[in-house]
Amino acid sequence: MKISLEENIPAARAAALAAAVTKLLPGTRVRRAGFALEVSAGRPQAYAEAVPALENLPGVAGVALTTGELCPLACARPKKAFSAPLPFSSGPVFIAGPCAVEDEESYLSNALALKASGAHALRAALFKPRSSPYAFQGLGWAGLPIIRKARRLTGLPLVTEATDTRQVARLAAACDILQVGARNMRNYELLKELARCGRPVLLKRGLRATLTEWLLSAEYLLAHGIKKLILCERGDSLPSSGRPPLDLKTLAAARKLTGLPVLADPSHASRDRALAAALARKALRAGADGLLIEASLDPLAARVDGSHTVSIETFRKLTGK
Repeated sequence: MKISLEENIPAARAAALAAAVTKLLPGTRVRRAGFALEVSAGRPQAYAEAVPALENLPGVAGVALTTGELCPLACARPKKAFSAPLPFSSGPVFIAGPCAVEDEESYLSNALALKASGAHALRAALFKPRSSPYAFQGLGWAGLPIIRKARRLTGLPLVTEATDTRQVARLAAACDILQVGARNMRNYELLKELARCGRPVLLKRGLRATLTEWLLSAEYLLAHGIKKLILCERGDSLPSSGRPPLDLKTLAAARKLTGLPVLADPSHASRDRALAAALARKALRAGADGLLIEASLDPLAARVDGSHTVSIETFRKLTGK
């Protein structure tokens, strides 16, 4: 922790501030460094609670915490790579399927084709948060028997998004991994509920979220009991905005800081299936632990995200099957 001091602060005042910091944070070491106090060796979980009190001390200009201090559980490397329900210890992992479950016949056909093409798990979205209230929102609970049948037919684990705390228990009973979408990265009550569900959680980076903001959401999950956590970089915007469609630097930084598996979602970072395939290859070359990608037998017939859903043939090339 770094506490910036007001310029030209008297030495006696700086010493009094150092003593006040030690009192607020017992067990820490405080060192004067120019117009700042550097605080170390304390319990990072206590830092965040102390910040408001520190900022109110006369003579303090600001308080800054490192990502490691803000997210001590997320940044506590090394973490053991888990092998179930996804084989992260064996190479890149591929979670694939249409954006949403639309009907039984097409979903089961896709599930069988994806398994044959190298998928390790199925996208099984029943609830779709959409910008327009008139757009297809997913089948909801009516799709639950469909994804259960797909799991029985293929033996593949199911990955589904929970959009509301009231969905969590029922989805956890049927699915293997619960997903936090980009829109819900900052839905802290949902994160707490998911952390208690007993299933691994896949956490997407929210739009324009910084690395620290992303890892703070991961910290919520870890602090409330999650045992297996997967991160997923899904991009910020379209290429026309001047920003990279996938933030591979943030992906690499997340892997280095946390030791958690980090996937890339090339589909939502694009609006074109050719770009999605190119981004998928680029992400794997950059060290992503796998992909969460939209793929189906008939992308042109999709009710949701058909434009950036890759074909089964393209998906097979990505997996090398």
